[in-house]
Order: sequence, then structure tokens, then C-alpha cells
Amino acid sequence: MIRIMMRSSRWFASAVVVAVLAACGGGGGGSAGETKSFIYDIAPPTASPQDDADASRFLAQATFGPTLDEINRLKSAGFDAWMLDQMNRGYASHVQMLDRRVMLDPEKEQPERDWVQDSFWREAIDARAQLRHRVAFALSQIFVISMNDGDVSRYPLGVASYLDMLNRNAFGNYRTLLEEVTLHPMMGIYLTHIGNQKEDPATNRTADENYAREVLQLFSIGVVELAIDGTPVLDPQGVPVETYTNDDVTGLAKVFTGLSWGGGDTSRGRFMGWESANRKEILPMQGYPQYHSMAEKRFLGATLPAGSDDVLYEVRAALDVIAGHPNVGPFIGKQLIQRLVTSNPSPAYIARVATVFNDNGHGERGDLAAVVRAILYDPEARDQAVALQPGWGKIREPILRLTNWARASRAQSKSDMYKIGRTTDPASSLGQAIFYSPSVFNFYRPGYVAPNTPAGMAGLLSPEMQITDESSVAGYLNTMRSVVKNGAGSGSPRDVQMDYYREWVPLAADPAELVQRVNLLLLHGQMSNDMRIRLIEAVDSVNLNRSNAQQVEEARLNRVRLALFLTLASAEYLTQK
Repeated sequence: MIRIMMRSSRWFASAVVVAVLAACGGGGGGSAGETKSFIYDIAPPTASPQDDADASRFLAQATFGPTLDEINRLKSAGFDAWMLDQMNRGYASHVQMLDRRVMLDPEKEQPERDWVQDSFWREAIDARAQLRHRVAFALSQIFVISMNDGDVSRYPLGVASYLDMLNRNAFGNYRTLLEEVTLHPMMGIYLTHIGNQKEDPATNRTADENYAREVLQLFSIGVVELAIDGTPVLDPQGVPVETYTNDDVTGLAKVFTGLSWGGGDTSRGRFMGWESANRKEILPMQGYPQYHSMAEKRFLGATLPAGSDDVLYEVRAALDVIAGHPNVGPFIGKQLIQRLVTSNPSPAYIARVATVFNDNGHGERGDLAAVVRAILYDPEARDQAVALQPGWGKIREPILRLTNWARASRAQSKSDMYKIGRTTDPASSLGQAIFYSPSVFNFYRPGYVAPNTPAGMAGLLSPEMQITDESSVAGYLNTMRSVVKNGAGSGSPRDVQMDYYREWVPLAADPAELVQRVNLLLLHGQMSNDMRIRLIEAVDSVNLNRSNAQQVEEARLNRVRLALFLTLASAEYLTQK
């Protein structure tokens, strides 16, 4: 048996506990794909939304955009029943979707990389398991891989599998998620620990440190020690205390040696990727003892003694130590708050979420279902008065703007494939597409402060502003102007078409009623009176007194298009409150 030895540390006790669990085969968080019952002690401020606007605002945080049907469903069921239904609702596999497209296209032997995008759009716009997909999308921006990396982009099926893995773990345990991220071959390729070999003094080879550094910096604890409310811990000189040193990274890097492609034997050919298992890109990486460092490994106050070639045991023991660090709750909790609710949560908000991360009320650490519940039910998330305070809320990221429009407009794909594809070009599209971030730091850093802006001068974080400039603003407006009129995606007519006639066009004769519907579904009842007046005037300027019925119908449709586009272009809409 391998013992894990701890040096003095303020989190000694928790690390010992997880190490003991690992030694007993616990793994810290359950097995992959494990079903769980969702036990909730955290109550929403009210049993049900107060009104349609309250329901719409909640759904803006918990889904890819409210719809009339979902508003009514939430009001009828209440928060708890809706949440439980969402967490237990079945969901589609992105791998199966890519397989299906290959089967339907006799000219294709392998999936195309943009099919991953299409599969994401399909679930974001049309799936009923909205909460799961929204949380998985948030996780994809923390545990980042990117098809901007040419080696990753070679494996669309692997990327689809990675998204399936995030979906599967969205309401699972953080420790399980961390292990599945670590062992996924797409992460192995992206952060270069697939095929990572042990040190060799004869050739001056050292273990690759890339994943060891990023798993600490970005996926778990961050670079400075945090109090439970997310504020930095300071030394006597008032300087933030670092969470790890380069020596910690060096020690941890040795843990992640000897991992490579899954698929059976542990031959040199399979380790190097010369021999391929069927669909190796969706198989978890496996251990190759002959390539694993047997040196002593010191990191984060823990020591793995020398002499072991049990790769997966040491990986799991190290992940137990990382997942047990007290920084994880505030560090991960804050980022999930930022992705779902507000860029600048108060320390008290972070502390409440981190407390639930540390213990869900039933002795489980890292229960993401409980964390998501704590985030969405927190008084700061639900209190309308808080939402209206200056500096509260978040910039709607471009992907959410498109899905919000699509869901509010009952958009459907003619092909059922949602052929929207890549939307990365900021000059001609959205400037954002899942799994196409420019680096492991995502499209924007969670701590980004926009320079030379009122928000920046006030010290407010605005992560999404990092991809906002003259080019992206113009690109977004041109894109949405075209989408609102013509639909989204490829083809002529475009593959994803809206249904304005079902719920929107019947309101067009009354500009005030039409604007009120826009207010409900896009602004969640928060439209200012000034904007309401201006929007009604703009809609009313489209004359319905036409010479024939066809022209009248086209004018009604133009009123809808104008109301939607002007709202999607407005500063009030672009800030989710």
C-alpha cells in the first residue's frame, strides 16, 4: 500500500481524509456515470416565481433563454420541482449525434469538426434538459479545451465526447469531474500530458509540467490562497499568499507521467500512438507503468513516496489532495456564479456557495448539484432590488444572445442538425464558439477588468468585455440583423428558421403589447420606461395601412423583426441583470 504523507498545512485534516479515502479505493467522488439522488436542504426565497418576469429572469440564468412554455412550466411547478425535473431529465449524446450524421451521409467516413458546433447548438436551442446543458457550457469555460489546437481539431468525436463528459458531470461531484477531465484524451492532447514520460537525467528530459500547472491555476485552486468568501489571504506584509510554487508544479508533473491512449495493452506502440484502439479519442487515458516516474513526488504539502509505478493510483491520490484544498469552493464557485448570474458577486454570496461546496448538508464535498442550486437560489440572484443596483449583473456572452433569440422565436432546424457551425469570426459572426477559445484561459479571464471604461474605473470585473471591441460590436449587430430577418445557419433558406407567426405576429397590431412581449422574453420585465417608449415609437412607425393583405402581413412581420433587433442591439439587453 502506498501512503500519502502530509507536511504542515492549514488544510492538513481535509487532505488526510481524502488520502485515506483514496487508499481505501474511494476515489473521492464516486464512479463515472454514477446515478445520484438529489437531496436538497437549500430553499428558494419563494416557492414559485412571483410573476412571469420573475420566472423569465430565473430562466435567463438557468437556461439558454426563456420561452413562454418554460415560463408557464416553472410557474406551475415551482422552483424546486422544476429544478428536480431538470436535473433528472434525459439528455442526448453529442457522440451519438455525430455518429448519426456519418451514417446519414454516405460520403462521410469521419465526422467534421463543425458538427460538434451544430450538436451543441441543437441542444442549447431545442433540448429540454436546459439546466444541465447550461451548466456544462459554464464548465467548458473553466475546464477548457480548444479546437484552435490543430491536434485537438483532428478528433471531432473526441471533442463531442468531452462535451458529453461535462454534461454527465454537471450535477455530479467535482472530484469525479476533475478526474474525468484529467484522463480525457482531448485534455491530454490540449495540455500535453498524453504521452508524458518520466524524467531521464541521462538525456536531461523532465516531466511535462503543462497540465500540472494548469490543473492548479485554472481548474481547482488558483494562484493565491483564498478565504471562504473568495478574498485573498494576506501575509503580515499585506501581500497575497501564493497557493503553490514551482517546486509544487515540478512534483505534481511527475504524477502525470505514464498516461496515454486507452485501449487495452500497455505497449510502447500504444503509448506513442502508433497503435490505435477503435475510437481511441473517446476512451479515458490509461496508465503505462514503464513510462511513469517512480521518484518521490512532493506537492501542496503532500508527499507520494518513491517506488510506485501505479499510475492511476498516484493520479487519483494527487487529485484527492487538490480537490480537498480549501480554495476549491470559493475558486470554482465564484466562476460558476460569474457564468450564470453576475460578474461581481459579493464576498458573502461567494461564501454561501463555497460553504455548500464544502458540505452539501449531508456530508458530501463538491456536490455540484447543490452548488448550482445554491447559486441560483441565493438571495443576491433572486432579489430584483439587488439586480437593479449599478454594477450588478453580467454581459451576455454572444452565444447566449443567439440562443436567447432562437428560443424566444421558437426557432427550429429544417434538417434537425442545427447547421449553424462555427461562429468565431468577430467581424462577421459572434466572435465566440464553444471549444474555440484562443487559449486555456478561455475567451475571457474571470478577473478581467476593462481598461478605460466606467466599470474598470469602478474596479468592476467584466470578463466578457475582453472579446468586445469595435470589430466584434459591428460583427454582432450585422449578424443579428441578418439572423432576425433570415434565420441562422447555412443553406438558402437558412437551416434554422424562426416561427414568428405563432406568438409574435399576432401581437404586431398593438405596438405596446408587442414591446411588452419583447420585454418579458428578452429583458425579463426590466425594460426601462425610456426604452419602452422609444421601441413603441419605432414599431409604430411601420405603417400597417397597406393596399393588400400580403403587404399588411409583411408589415406586421417587419414590426416583429424591428422590435427584436433593436432590443438585441440595446445596452439594456446586452447586460443580463
